[in-house]
Amino acid sequence: MGNEVHLISDGDGFAVIGDPMTVEHFLVSEGLPSKDLGLPRLSAVLKAGSTAAQAGSDIAAKSGRWVQLTKESAQLVDKFGLMPSKTPGVSHAMVGEPGSIKSWLQIAKGPRSVAGNPAMLAGAAGIMAQLAMRQTMEEITDYLAAIDEKVDDVLRAQKDAVLARMIGVGFVIEESMTIRDARGRVDEITWSKVQGAPATIAETQAYALRQLDALAEKLERKSSIGDLAKAAKDAESKAQEWLAVLARCFQLQDAIAVLELDRVLDASPEELDGHRLGLKTARKNRLELIARCTERLMDRMNAAADLANAEVLLHPMDSPAVVQSSNHVSVAIVDFHGRLGIEGARQSSEARRWTDAAKEVMDKALETGADGVGTARRFGNETFDRAASATGRLSGLIAERALRWRSDDEKPE
Repeated sequence: MGNEVHLISDGDGFAVIGDPMTVEHFLVSEGLPSKDLGLPRLSAVLKAGSTAAQAGSDIAAKSGRWVQLTKESAQLVDKFGLMPSKTPGVSHAMVGEPGSIKSWLQIAKGPRSVAGNPAMLAGAAGIMAQLAMRQTMEEITDYLAAIDEKVDDVLRAQKDAVLARMIGVGFVIEESMTIRDARGRVDEITWSKVQGAPATIAETQAYALRQLDALAEKLERKSSIGDLAKAAKDAESKAQEWLAVLARCFQLQDAIAVLELDRVLDASPEELDGHRLGLKTARKNRLELIARCTERLMDRMNAAADLANAEVLLHPMDSPAVVQSSNHVSVAIVDFHGRLGIEGARQSSEARRWTDAAKEVMDKALETGADGVGTARRFGNETFDRAASATGRLSGLIAERALRWRSDDEKPE
């Protein structure tokens, strides 16, 4: 029957494959935004092998759309109970509207089920991996555009040889992506242009990570609040720049991976699934490395804010400045994490007003007959599902505090 669709998930998104009208009906009924999967390219590759020729002919008549895995779309995957296939990391289900039933249900697998064709599943998974990486690349493009003024000196002045090489490699990769999009494949000539790029990008990434580590180490070495305020301000001014460099490196690494998958799909399609899994593991390792480095800096900024709040009575000017820098760096890191798909949590410290701290010490002194020490108040954990939305909430919280402090200052004594 023609009113069924295949759902294929690789953990980062899922594909909907079937008759064009049925695919469109399914996506509209479930309220899912989607992108073209690019089935013609997969069809051409499958037809090239004799064992998969029938699969190539079958897929040529079908439509394919890709849906990014979000909280909402993940519920759909659970709803239809996608089952693991023989292709590692890939699950599948066939759903339809049998008979008079007006809701989509999982149906029995037919003789031409996609699940029974490993070449089809591997090819679809490879294309889905490309689409997921292209989505992240677009997120990073938007991120870099939003902070363009802050990173001009780092990304464009080319004062540093490492960054200059990375910028040059970026031009070559972008040119290769343009050729790839125009031709629909990556031939040997196009691939030869970018083969040496990964080493240059890795060198730049390591350099940027060292710069962020250096900012964290400076915070660790400062003992006085005055020195801590200077180190925190330095971290505030430089962290955004090096985060932008890391984002650009990650974007270029994803572009290389897209080109790699196309090259393997074109030259050795039987190796596509193994290469896809290898790239996925390497990408996960890069994300973990970046997360450890940036979280360390955020932890050091958090610790600096704690220390500053504890010393607010003795340093009424420097202590709030440290907490302000901590909040700014946290916003930058949380936004950065969101663009790369790194999830996490953050505690935002409140720099307490001098009068509040003084009043607390005076009250404690009256109660105990001894000099008290001001303690820091902290707002509760702000847990962020996605960093892009989290940044807005964190920024709103900081702005709200600023308005409240200013309002308190304007009250008559």
